[in-house]
Amino acid sequence: MTATQMAPGFCEGIQYFGETLPGFETYGATPAIAEGARAIATPTDPAAVFQTLLYADALRYLTVQICGSKGSGHPGGFASQAEAYAALVMLGYKNIVTEVGHHAPGFYSAMFLDRSLEDMGITTVQQMRDRFRERHGLLGHLSGFIPGLLAPAGPLGQGQHFAMAGALLYPDTLFPFTIGDGGLGEPYIMSSFMHFHTAFPGSTNFLPVLVWNGFSQEHHSMVSLKTNEQMLAYWHGHGFDEVVLVDAKDFDDQDQPGDYVDSTAFSLKQRLAFTQSVLVGVDEAARSALSGKLTAFIIKQLKGAGVHARGAKSHNLYPKDTLDAPHIMDALKARSLSPEAWAIVRTNCERAGGGPASKTVVTEFERPLPDLGPLPLEEYPVGGDPKVSTTAMGKLVGHVGTSDRTFLVTNADGNEASGIANINQALKIIHPTEDPLYNQAPTGQVYEPLSEDACAGLAVGLSLFGGRTLWCSYESFAINGLPIWQTVTQAMAELRRKTPATITLFTAGALEQGRNGWTHQRPEIEAYFAAMMRNGNVFPLFPPDANSVQACYEWALSQNNKGVVITASKSPLPIRTTFDQTRRALEQGAIALHDSTGSKTVVFAVVGDMILSPVFDAAKLLEAQGLGVRIVSVISPRRLYRPSDTLWDICSEPDGHFLDDAGFEHLFGGDALIGVTGGASAMLEPVMLRSTSKRDVFAWKRGETTASAGELMALNGITAEALAARAIALV
Repeated sequence: MTATQMAPGFCEGIQYFGETLPGFETYGATPAIAEGARAIATPTDPAAVFQTLLYADALRYLTVQICGSKGSGHPGGFASQAEAYAALVMLGYKNIVTEVGHHAPGFYSAMFLDRSLEDMGITTVQQMRDRFRERHGLLGHLSGFIPGLLAPAGPLGQGQHFAMAGALLYPDTLFPFTIGDGGLGEPYIMSSFMHFHTAFPGSTNFLPVLVWNGFSQEHHSMVSLKTNEQMLAYWHGHGFDEVVLVDAKDFDDQDQPGDYVDSTAFSLKQRLAFTQSVLVGVDEAARSALSGKLTAFIIKQLKGAGVHARGAKSHNLYPKDTLDAPHIMDALKARSLSPEAWAIVRTNCERAGGGPASKTVVTEFERPLPDLGPLPLEEYPVGGDPKVSTTAMGKLVGHVGTSDRTFLVTNADGNEASGIANINQALKIIHPTEDPLYNQAPTGQVYEPLSEDACAGLAVGLSLFGGRTLWCSYESFAINGLPIWQTVTQAMAELRRKTPATITLFTAGALEQGRNGWTHQRPEIEAYFAAMMRNGNVFPLFPPDANSVQACYEWALSQNNKGVVITASKSPLPIRTTFDQTRRALEQGAIALHDSTGSKTVVFAVVGDMILSPVFDAAKLLEAQGLGVRIVSVISPRRLYRPSDTLWDICSEPDGHFLDDAGFEHLFGGDALIGVTGGASAMLEPVMLRSTSKRDVFAWKRGETTASAGELMALNGITAEALAARAIALV
């Protein structure tokens, strides 16, 4: 029989089989992970070391095989840490996260070997090749669609948030995650570690695995000249108690030049010595992290070890790098395994961690949530005293946190400045210094790093992993945390399970920030959310008052797999709606706040709360001239799109409710329509797309230092007089 004929069925599609490695008869006769066990018995067992080496080479082979099948993909970075990944799995750890989207082919290979990909109909290597970089297949970067993978990856500097979120929600589980040295300088990785560890000193069950291979995507990494001692000092200087570093250079018997070497070029004896050192080091680091010490593991090995190229040149494949290209063929032949080796690797991977990742990792299950009971809603009388919307919502947030002790609020700017000091009073700011004057306590539930990335990252990570959270920010600053929020909401649209919606509260919009200058007047984030509405699972909400914001938060708490953005004022504003009106608006998108008759009808479609003031003043001017005016508060603009405008139907938890044509005409039909917003005009797109009236838009143009919101609106041309004049011109 040929090797192909002898190979297990899952090997269909493997192009090259190798000779049996010396020692296989002794160390590969039986799986190192015994039947019924979750891990190898000891990291120094020669059979465990030998089979970990086989697993690392299997990962490298499959990574090159699937990338070469499309002349695309990124094998080099993952290849340089294959021994570390293999060691984690052989030691029973499968809740592995990464920040490096370019490690995707390696992670897919791991999910294939432990049979997780069978959940999406991939049972052979050929099927994995066919579906790599295809829709409904194995995307170029990790997503929420792939069985067994805990979190998405792509934008660098984010993976630690997922690992830390997992550590908080699942304190007895280890969450290793890989960081590339090319991305180590991305914003906030190390500072987010430091703040998290200060806030949660007992949550150390996450393990950064630095892939120190000397190169980034297209050049040497910026930390490539550090010595081992300097790298250890760097991590210790950022609060890490234990740092385990394994350097392939220490095992090199081939006189490779430079500080970074390829362990696959060593003699078999030294390859095994290096692999054992990695196994022992990973075991030591994992035990340390689980015992309460902030710990990191570093593997130092040349980028591209064991694949088609070395250094930055190994980072990705181009169209010329096909499976019939000589250098790709050579790489595959060099890493090829015997049929018997593939069988033993598959068995170990199946058994590790108690089964396939798709059946065992924490994000494959819906996490039960405590019942919140009735929310302490307080409905203020319409036309009564002005109220602060954020404060009204803050009372509800306090109730959520006292009912669900894993609930977390994040805020970089300070809740008191946003009118939500009541959140701090109820839940306390997490701080090692207990101080009642500042509402600080070590066991608090308000997380306040001075980094929007860290705020957004931990909040959305917790939501993705099954927890309730609220990210609070000023609208003008929140954009710095948006990338990870966007990454997670997209992942939520693809998840195979329900998870709580990720909810934000953005206060102090640009109109409220006049005295602070243009740096505080940045409403462009609304344009991002306007674009994201077309994803189908992103719902920006604009409650016009303190009653409405409570109903919006009540709705958001009941949602799954959505990104819900609540934008509300921290200034006292008139009460214009009832709870029932907002609940209706959350279904139909908007609610009429004012409707008068006249010779012709002018409709104002208004996004926001403070911006309603000049609109109501304009209505008086128009009504004095005999015109009818309808003022419509656009509370949930996503509902105002047509069903074909968004990809709601391919979301994992589809929400296909949109306002029908008759309902739209009832609200927005008139002789003229004017959209008004204190933010980006893009948020009015759903209304403008569907309206057939003569129409125009008044929106933000730019920020400037002003003494009042009214002066800032006037600078942007949003005054009662200008609105009335344009309405008259249209009719």
